[in-house]
Amino acid sequence: MNKNLFVILVFSISFIGFSQQKKKVNTTYNQKMMIVQQDSIVVNEIELDEVIVFQPLKFDSKDDLRSYLILKRKTRKVYPYAVMAANHLEKLNERLGQLDSKRKKKKYTKRVQKYIEGEFTDRLKKLTKTEGQILVKLMHRQTGVSTFDLVKELKSGWRAFWYNTTASLFNISLKEEFKPHEVKEDYLIEDILQRSFKDGYLEKQKPAFEIDYLDLVEHWITVKKEQNKTN
Repeated sequence: MNKNLFVILVFSISFIGFSQQKKKVNTTYNQKMMIVQQDSIVVNEIELDEVIVFQPLKFDSKDDLRSYLILKRKTRKVYPYAVMAANHLEKLNERLGQLDSKRKKKKYTKRVQKYIEGEFTDRLKKLTKTEGQILVKLMHRQTGVSTFDLVKELKSGWRAFWYNTTASLFNISLKEEFKPHEVKEDYLIEDILQRSFKDGYLEKQKPAFEIDYLDLVEHWITVKKEQNKTN
């Protein structure tokens, strides 16, 4: 990855930090008591997550299949960094809210940045330009804020503008948002994530905004049908 692009991503993630936590499977086991004609009966109740039945993947050509597999590899590679961002952004904001002076807040933020730079520098250097752009999109998916706005909030609007301008030279936009209903690549990324969650390849974390996967699938099926009619 180009040195300037690397600096941009490290800067962004440095203020968001690393704090992945193991999540418990959202399965609860409750016991309820029912009264039936003066008798007490224990009823065992199990609440399970919604189960999604995935349709087999179909591609129009070998090139489409190849592109999907490449996108799959890159998405799986950078997703953990987006999870990292969402996890620690909340912790960072919570901690900063507890500090009573700008000096303490600045000192704490610098300490987090120094730790992250030392911990993840080598890993982020290995990202390609396309992986960097996917990471920017996934950071928006998990935090609800574009990387540009994160930089702007934590530093200054001018620095955010400069970083975005520099990134654009390498076909990377820090303003890029995750829009699976509008951008087909984003839809494919969401499909890859959902299948990876199901297979246990990636640890599931809810996005910052609601994404109805089944509705998303139906939407793109309709789009494809409309495209076929016009061809």
